[in-house]
Amino acid sequence: MDKQAAENQVTVYTKSSEETFKLGQILGEVLTAGDCVALFGTLGSGKTLLTQGIARGMNVPENVYVTSPTFTLINEYPGRVPIYHVDLYRISDEDELIELGLDDLLGGDGMVSVEWAEKLLARYLRSCNIWVELVIEDTNNRRITVTTTKEAIMDAVKRFQDSVRENRNG
Repeated sequence: MDKQAAENQVTVYTKSSEETFKLGQILGEVLTAGDCVALFGTLGSGKTLLTQGIARGMNVPENVYVTSPTFTLINEYPGRVPIYHVDLYRISDEDELIELGLDDLLGGDGMVSVEWAEKLLARYLRSCNIWVELVIEDTNNRRITVTTTKEAIMDAVKRFQDSVRENRNG
């Protein structure tokens, strides 16, 4: 992402797994073919949970269970557009990463969500137009920073913030 992306950054705080899921769902409602979400965060920070929410927001049927593809590396789900869920946790070198075939997925007919995006090569990371960093504040609380050049994503995050504010105060 270029320097301008820093101007399009927002941080939100979730206080439960339900809120993290809801953020993903709201993001999923505006994601389209060609989008790539790069997810950064430690083990247990909520990357898979956020992707589950994204999948629901992209109309993945309720009976399709969205799981982290830790061992399969890539899962595909049917939604408004195909969803490719990539998990790079077990990738140990550049050759393995290249063998995955990300070139065929990025910028293609579907939306790509990449867990452990810090393992991506620069050429792939540049293809991701949405970066999400999840930080564990404590057991239930997460600090989630979204960086993007896509205005619809920024609007979605603002809608999430408004919704959470109403629910917490309501």
